[in-house]
Amino acid sequence: MAREPFSGHLELLLLAALRGEPRHGYAVMEHVRRASGGRLDYPEGTVYPALHRLEADGMLTSRWSEVEGRRRRVYELTAKGTRALDSRRRDWESFSQSIAAVLEGA
Repeated sequence: MAREPFSGHLELLLLAALRGEPRHGYAVMEHVRRASGGRLDYPEGTVYPALHRLEADGMLTSRWSEVEGRRRRVYELTAKGTRALDSRRRDWESFSQSIAAVLEGA
């Protein structure tokens, strides 16, 4: 599936991927890929800058962890990130319902 129509919603997807638990960057990408049935497969060069932006905006915090001798940056939602996720999700639902209404001819 082409990503262009969904490019403005990457941050929403990343926030949603972190709602349930903290994850390192690659695990965030895997969650989005797996949850979308492989239809949304963003490259590292797209995901990591978005994670950094969300962190700079106070929506995420991060910390370094070490697993099997490898350092990984683990991201976690802040309270601000949770509020942003809820707000953006409502916006997305309204937007998608509007598009569906037009496509269905309502």
